[in-house]
Amino acid sequence: MKNIFVCFTILFFFNCFHSNSQEKFTLSGTIFEIKSNETVIGVNLYFPEIELGTSSNEYGFFSITVPKGTYKLMISSIGYNTIIDTINLSQNITKNYSLEENVETLNEIIIIENVEKLDIKKPQMSINSLTSNTIKNIPVVLGEADVIKAITLLPGVTNAGEGSSGFNVRGGAVDQNLILLDEATIYNSSHLFGFFSVFNPDAIKDLKLYKGGIPARYGGRVSSVLDIYQKDGNSKEFHANGGIGIVSSRLLIEGPLKKDKSSFLFGGRSSYAHLFLPLFDINNEAYFYDLNTKLSFKIDDKNNIYLSGYFGRDVFTIADSFENIYGNSILNLRWNHLFSNKLFTNLSLIYSDYYYDLKLNFVEFKWNSGIQNFNLKYDFKYYLNNKMKLEFGLNSIYYKFNPGKIEPTTPTSGISTFKLIDKYAFENAIYLDSEYQLSDKLAVSFGLRLSSFLSLGQDELNVYENDQAVVFNDNLQIYEKANPIGTENFKRSDVIKSFFNAEPRLSMAYQLNDKSSIKASYNRMSQYLHLLSNTSSPTPLDVWTPSGKYIKPQLLDQYAIGYFKNFNYTDYSLEIESFYKTVKNRIDYIDGADLIANNAIEQVILNGNAEAYGLEVLFKKNEGRLNGWIAYTLSKSKQQTEGRAPNELGINNGNWYNTPHDRTHDVSLTANYKYSEKWKLNANFLFQTGRPTTYPNSQYIYNGVNVPNFEPRNSNRLPSYHRLDISTTYTPKPDKKVGLQSYWVFGIYNIYNRRNAASIRFGSNETSGLNEATRLSIFGIVPSVSYNFKF
Repeated sequence: MKNIFVCFTILFFFNCFHSNSQEKFTLSGTIFEIKSNETVIGVNLYFPEIELGTSSNEYGFFSITVPKGTYKLMISSIGYNTIIDTINLSQNITKNYSLEENVETLNEIIIIENVEKLDIKKPQMSINSLTSNTIKNIPVVLGEADVIKAITLLPGVTNAGEGSSGFNVRGGAVDQNLILLDEATIYNSSHLFGFFSVFNPDAIKDLKLYKGGIPARYGGRVSSVLDIYQKDGNSKEFHANGGIGIVSSRLLIEGPLKKDKSSFLFGGRSSYAHLFLPLFDINNEAYFYDLNTKLSFKIDDKNNIYLSGYFGRDVFTIADSFENIYGNSILNLRWNHLFSNKLFTNLSLIYSDYYYDLKLNFVEFKWNSGIQNFNLKYDFKYYLNNKMKLEFGLNSIYYKFNPGKIEPTTPTSGISTFKLIDKYAFENAIYLDSEYQLSDKLAVSFGLRLSSFLSLGQDELNVYENDQAVVFNDNLQIYEKANPIGTENFKRSDVIKSFFNAEPRLSMAYQLNDKSSIKASYNRMSQYLHLLSNTSSPTPLDVWTPSGKYIKPQLLDQYAIGYFKNFNYTDYSLEIESFYKTVKNRIDYIDGADLIANNAIEQVILNGNAEAYGLEVLFKKNEGRLNGWIAYTLSKSKQQTEGRAPNELGINNGNWYNTPHDRTHDVSLTANYKYSEKWKLNANFLFQTGRPTTYPNSQYIYNGVNVPNFEPRNSNRLPSYHRLDISTTYTPKPDKKVGLQSYWVFGIYNIYNRRNAASIRFGSNETSGLNEATRLSIFGIVPSVSYNFKF
């Protein structure tokens, strides 16, 4: 790997200083949407005569350097009319373009990645991008369009369980996914314990899921990156859109503060099914609400400022005995600055907070916990020439972890106020990424991220003999909590433990012909935060903890290779990828681990290793009245925690075992059919191998109590998961383009009423006393209807 980077460094400097006798000039600018003045991401700009091209970045900016001359420029993006412009490049030119929506084909677009010819040449792989329109077309439970459930229809991505908004990527755990909304970290992506996701599809501008080949500008997680950008807001005219459903409604408004100079966007959602519960004498509540906001200001041609935010809360109560409130809050102030026609920068100041509150009135106490971070990012994009683009920058994040605080709710409560010790950390990174066209057929992308993590001083830290917080009991043959032999106290500025990691990235594409290519990638990534959970779904009770003296960071190495082909130009496409990855220092829990209200969490966890590999196939039909995709994944995900010494058994006797998110087979079919201008039909089918679980295989009686013995960890599985969802969209007046425009969506989730198992519990039958297994299912068949509008 070192030799590879030396070679690429030599190529870079050769390219920088190599003199070229042919005079060249740069065309740069920004791509806008003509009606709203929104910048457009991923627009292709192509000079057919010289076969050179580029695409707009996440802020709509582009830059391309070509030899002096007069050329035809083709500007194209899925869902928009193509622009053909004649450019006379006798000097550097800055020129903006505005794209007009192609109304006839907008609703036929499914996935925007890899549908243009240029994408065959790009070294990017293992990336999927979905439009907001696609997400809204996919039938989901309770009729609410859902970002997370949409991406689980892609290869290599599975759901974390029925009704859950968590997701697993290539055998990774939920906490190994970096979820970004306008560059801010989202720590819990679910509403109502997973029935909905926190993302309002009306507010989404762009969505990309990176499963591998992850650019060096991303870090901090070892499985995937879900990068979502909100719309900027319409700076030309006022518009609103929304929807009214059975259990929730949404409304988004946008418009100019000063025409063509500044804009606002406000979007809100709320559920209201709890309002009807008193009619059935049910004194419980379960609802959520959230707010998306964004202000955009164009200072001049070289400076733009954005202020975006998100606030969401969930409330769940059971009579007067239980109350649970949790949610995310983010705020991001960004400054885009253009230093020259080749150097684009983005400076971001970001605040992110996840809060959890639990009140138990029947025992008269409340509990709250959370995680906060303050993030400074400064990113640069330098368009060196038509063959090389550089991206580099820095990132610094300050963390505060609140593991939990218990307080009495009444003066007579027997509970005393108890605060777990707060933890603090500082994560820093610098990175360099480059994309280089070595020849007409070979393109490479290479990068390096240097990351550091400092575990900062906390009020008190336990000290253990031999620095082992977990000890092995030879007599009982079990792991137990170690007794501290003392404590250490620190100032906030002290560094308890520091980590440093180099994270190289490399991907390449070799074009076999105009329609097909082979791609390969390698990723090394580090993860310094850990989600403590002994469940297989992202419940709000999960607690985040940093790496430190007793907890090591997770380290990933992932390799991938793939074959990509377009058929009939871009009407059809095929993607086949194979991957292999290993993760060091994946945490595991000793039997009987207590994760909640534990002031010494290091006493119940051990470090192990994880491994995953698989084959992914994605076949897409991108155009026509019938479009969609078929995805299939064959994979394996397993984990091992060996004993630290010859006398120790390790977890599961030191043997490999299936992770909770291992799915051998995963098949999904998504189809959209435009029957007429008024009617559209949508359907999706899923089949997944059942999640691994551990069943009891025998029992014995001790003092009159049945005590079960369990088989090896995760050696059995729940029944296979499968369902079929359908929906239809009815647009009463499809030709109406001004004023109030509306459409209805009718859907049926799980149309054949499959009772998929969320879990299986074992117990004794109250009547016969015999052992029995009980299947818990969350959803059967669920019909839905929603009314959607815009004006």
